[in-house]
Amino acid sequence: MNILLLTQIVPYPPDSGPKVKTYYLLRYLASRHRVTLVCFTRNAQEEADAAALRDLVAEVHTVPLTRSTVRNALTMARSLIRRRSWIIERDDSAAMHRLLARLVREAEIAGRPYDLVHADQLNMAQFAEPLPLPRLLDEHNAVWTVFRRVAAQERGLKRLLWEREWRMLRTYEGRVCREFEAVTAVSQEDRQALLEAMGSRRDIPVIPIAVDAEREQPIARQPNARGILSLATMMWPPNVDGVLWFARSIYPLIKQQVEGTRFFVVGQRPVADVRALPEQDSSIEVTGYVPDPTPYIAASACLIVPLRSGGGMRVKILEALARGIPVVSTTIGYEGIDLVPGEHLLVGDTPDAFADAVVRLLRNPHLGERIAAAGRRRLLERYDWRAVCPAMDEVYDRVVGRRECVGVGK
Repeated sequence: MNILLLTQIVPYPPDSGPKVKTYYLLRYLASRHRVTLVCFTRNAQEEADAAALRDLVAEVHTVPLTRSTVRNALTMARSLIRRRSWIIERDDSAAMHRLLARLVREAEIAGRPYDLVHADQLNMAQFAEPLPLPRLLDEHNAVWTVFRRVAAQERGLKRLLWEREWRMLRTYEGRVCREFEAVTAVSQEDRQALLEAMGSRRDIPVIPIAVDAEREQPIARQPNARGILSLATMMWPPNVDGVLWFARSIYPLIKQQVEGTRFFVVGQRPVADVRALPEQDSSIEVTGYVPDPTPYIAASACLIVPLRSGGGMRVKILEALARGIPVVSTTIGYEGIDLVPGEHLLVGDTPDAFADAVVRLLRNPHLGERIAAAGRRRLLERYDWRAVCPAMDEVYDRVVGRRECVGVGK
């Protein structure tokens, strides 16, 4: 098939959750189909990353996207006037619409029309919507639930704005899911949330996020490692909230019980509150982006996922399972991943319970080894991209067949 794939970010290198999810799917699709990738770029490095994908796919096209505090404020005001979700308004782009219209027109003229448009994440649905092609929405999250959980953590004006945002998103997401020819979700929880937003029933296949278990091999950890590792993008609100909650409410409980602990916060674009943590506690290290986190994994007894909001699947948990480091998570943190608490990871939803789980791993390296080994076995069984991604072919066949049945073929 000839596929037009739209992504909000450049899916390379696979060093964050959304990139990992899309990169391995893209590798699979490019091995079986002709793929044209269209994505936003924010700087010269992202342009270079996009160029690196030209050997993988048939074509790569990019559109510059500018983000700033002033622009965010302007798009917020516009979204209030238009009664539209802020994050959808924020990412709207006339240049993207023009590029896609041109690509579709040129493909028709060349006698090689696109068979379908694949919108990766909800933000890209607005660009697929007007195209005269079968449309697939590939949902990384039920986005409205993410912002509902964010709103629950806020107070005052911020809470009111996030309350408005999740309600607007639920309406928009529900409409798009009703109108597109196909929708996929990454977990049963997200599937149910999308059906709730739609207010009706439809077939939404669940295709989980997958990683490369061959590429991500177990990393030998230091004997009696005293590190505690967070590995996540540090500008995404659920990640920021989780790390601050851990640092302020959980980490002090751990330090009271285990001497010599260190807390490593590894992840790109840390916000000011996160950057300030080492000033408050010298045993906390905030690194920013690290190309290779191996030294921090080797020095850590566990990876933590202290999320209190969010949606979809946490790729950092899948990568931790692949790398052989035990995980301590909240229930929300490992939502959508088929893991058994106590066997594949440890779980705590209160400061005391989360701290107790981390302390167990700090004090008992053999427990960590057992949990890590069981977690990697589960990953190999269910979450390697070679086993997961072929399910997308079935969705493609159904989408194209459905459109041809109603007389809107190539």
